[in-house]
Amino acid sequence: MPQNNMLSKEVERKLKEGRVFRDMEMRAKEDEQFIVEGYATTFNEPYELYKDAYFTLLEQVDARAFDECDMSDVIMQYDHEGRVFARISNKTLQLKVDDHGLKVRADLSGTEIGRQLYEEIKGGYTTKMSFAFRVSKDKQDVVEDYDTGMTIVTRTILGISKTYDVSAVSLPANDATEISARSYSEGVIAEIKKERLAAEERRRAAEIIKARIRILAD
Repeated sequence: MPQNNMLSKEVERKLKEGRVFRDMEMRAKEDEQFIVEGYATTFNEPYELYKDAYFTLLEQVDARAFDECDMSDVIMQYDHEGRVFARISNKTLQLKVDDHGLKVRADLSGTEIGRQLYEEIKGGYTTKMSFAFRVSKDKQDVVEDYDTGMTIVTRTILGISKTYDVSAVSLPANDATEISARSYSEGVIAEIKKERLAAEERRRAAEIIKARIRILAD
């Protein structure tokens, strides 16, 4: 299996297309040959995407987010590129939305390299998966702690338009996740700064008007 600790050009290209990557747990089914299972995401359980000294970005997926998602031919890959180990169209990959989240079940028996991947998963050498998707709708809840200067933004993904792939990964997709999270965060931070500036300008304008009123009253 390829072992890359840096983003490949293929993953960089997919990030530029607007795909985002999130990690999930994966395990082998001990009672069924060459079957692996996991959850691409769980619902309404916030997880931390990004944090610095002044800003924390949390994300959660709404239970209705996959209602209009295109999952017509999702594939299973390794590190989001290269060979295909399973896919929806030949029924070796199954995706099912349940009360907990989006469940993934893959049959890796079809190819020798797939069976090799299964053994790596079973042996605990590969334990993480990542899935690639495109967000169509979301909302933000912002909480500001003026004592610490920390801004906490909770992003709720309300709609996912397309799921591209689920991938076993040599390392969790931390680099890809951090890049997409930073990109999103920069936009959110810019909006927050813009709103703060507008609020400050409104406050100053109100103070000027009040001062003029007091002068006229005197």
